[in-house]
Amino acid sequence: MIGAYVRLAYQSTRRRRLRSYLTMLGIFIGIAAVVALISLSQGLKNAIQDQFLHLGSDKILIQAAGGGFGPPGTGTSVPLTTKELETVEKVQGIDLAVGRLIRIAKFEFHDDVKYSYLVSFPKESDKQTLVIDSNSYELREGRFPNDGNEVFIGADVADTYFDKPVLLRDLITVQNKSVRVVGILKRSGNPQKDTTVVLAESTVRDLLGIKDNVDIIAARIAQGEDLEVVSSSVEKALRKERNVEEGKENFIVQTPEQLLSTLNTILGIIQGVLVGIAGISLLVGGLGIMNTMYTAVVERTREIGIMKAVGATQTQIQTLFIIESGMLGLFGGLIGVVLGLGISKLVEFVGYQIYESFLIRADVSAWLIVGALLFALIVGGLSGVLPARQAAKLQPVDALRK
Repeated sequence: MIGAYVRLAYQSTRRRRLRSYLTMLGIFIGIAAVVALISLSQGLKNAIQDQFLHLGSDKILIQAAGGGFGPPGTGTSVPLTTKELETVEKVQGIDLAVGRLIRIAKFEFHDDVKYSYLVSFPKESDKQTLVIDSNSYELREGRFPNDGNEVFIGADVADTYFDKPVLLRDLITVQNKSVRVVGILKRSGNPQKDTTVVLAESTVRDLLGIKDNVDIIAARIAQGEDLEVVSSSVEKALRKERNVEEGKENFIVQTPEQLLSTLNTILGIIQGVLVGIAGISLLVGGLGIMNTMYTAVVERTREIGIMKAVGATQTQIQTLFIIESGMLGLFGGLIGVVLGLGISKLVEFVGYQIYESFLIRADVSAWLIVGALLFALIVGGLSGVLPARQAAKLQPVDALRK
């Protein structure tokens, strides 16, 4: 029985092929937008999770509470200092802690002047290892610096930041001091990391006139210690050091899980807004299907009258029109899924060509495809309910007269 309805509905849509395609336009644009946006946002979320896996579950990050945008240390009323670093180092359960400076500085190369991130690099080898692991620094070529006259730089600084590419052993000027490039990082897809210049901490302090301030502290907990317990101990020690009450902290202590949770919340909100915007196309598509089905009722009034005259019931007429409108939605959904997958994969390809990283990638799951198709089918079916009821209520005699 259902098969007969489907055949009749399919034949009807084929007879009005151009109108059917135009009707499906709104549906497949909306579904394509939803599929592309969800797959790309899910891919970004998974890529960020992969980045945090590299950070590890045995590290915490401490920074002063800030009131603005920019790197750590900007917009803070009470910055961290080396005293807080020493306090963190003394907390039971902390294996190693390192403070870093992240500031905007002036760089010159062949008379080309730019401003970007200048980041400090510790002198001690164990702290260097912690910094390298925490930031997932991977060298494309060269080595990490040994003294204050050497730097390593991000891929964008080397390749595109200046008018000429910066090569190993080239000299660049940092705050009027010439330093030699001894290492170039692999491209990460993270703009901040790819445009960074990393220099010895003592040199950074001298060049920028910074005495005791620290912008961010990375700490590694000792093996076998509980991350949450140690994190709470660090908070307690810093509250005492900075003389603040619980709940009024002017600093932030975050574990990788907390950072990831915050980012996932932000990404979820962005994803919801984007999908909501794409949903407007689906609404327009549903209205298009409804309009088409109302037109079909007017055009097929005589046909409806004949079906009723030979015994078709109101329920059968209504079912036929709902299936037809649902079919328009489903076909539009199929086209939209294919188009959305194509768009998301194209964005992934272009992103990799630009950033040489899969930070921008499309992760497509079966539930996304099935969900998009079901949603298109439901939108199409619901859009045909009112026209179907109108068709079912036509009286055979009145219908045959038209």
